[in-house]
This record gives sequence, C-alpha cells and structure tokens, in this order.
Amino acid sequence: MSHVAKIEMEIKDLDALAATAKALGMEFKRGQQTYKWFGRSVGNYALPEGFTAAELGKCEHALKVKDSWGAYEIGVVKRRDGKPGYTLLWDFWNGGKDYSYTGRGLQDCVGKDGNKLKQEYALQVGTRWAQKQGMRVTRTRLEDGRVVLRAS
Repeated sequence: MSHVAKIEMEIKDLDALAATAKALGMEFKRGQQTYKWFGRSVGNYALPEGFTAAELGKCEHALKVKDSWGAYEIGVVKRRDGKPGYTLLWDFWNGGKDYSYTGRGLQDCVGKDGNKLKQEYALQVGTRWAQKQGMRVTRTRLEDGRVVLRAS
C-alpha cells in the first residue's frame, strides 16, 4: 500500500531542518535525490496536491531514521506553488516503515501527522533567530510535553 502525504509545514531553513532531524534521532541527507517509500502509488490514497504519481519518491534532500534499514524516508522537495522553500513528503503507511520491519519507523520519530517534527522545527527556527539577535536561549519541556523557549 502507498499512502504518501504532505506534512503541512513550510521549510525555509535547511540548516534548521538538519538540526531538527538530529534532535529527533534522524539524519538530514543533503543532496539525496530519492526517498524510500512503498515504491509505487496503488491509487488507494489521494496524491499530495501539486504532485503526480511519477514524482513520488523523488526529492532534493531527504530525512532518514538513524540506524534503520526498514524505515521509510521523508522527501524534502521544492514547493509546487511557486513560493520559495520546501515541503515534506512521506509514506505514513504502517507507521512509515516496511511491512516486515519491526524497528522504529518514521512516525515513531516525527509523530502522528509529523507533529513532533513541526514542533522541533519551529523551536530550531526560533532559537536560531533569537541567537542571531544576540540573545541567549533556554528551552524548558513542561510535564504535558509542551516546550517553552526563553530568550534574553
């Protein structure tokens, strides 16, 4: 089964994305032109808007789960709406991993709908911006899982 979807976020800072990947136990593969997924669209799930079935699996960069042979990858692809930046495509079927693989899949790293990835990317972008302004940044994780950044 193929279930390729777009993670609803805009990527404008590849260095922040690389730091996000590292924080989530992943690797940013700069210049990797394909990403691992089921391998073909079987037509049982809508294609991400702006993409054709022939474009699935192709990318400019990729995110990979560290030390995993069976997890699928996230493709970092140029936006199709003409705006600068990138969007992320991934095959979330079976938690983002091969059917026979029992280790960590993409969803374990990035969360449902990529929510962990979205949060960490926002934290990385915010931290980098504050540091460029000469601020010192601290990060505190609350008991409920939310994260607070303080810049001074």
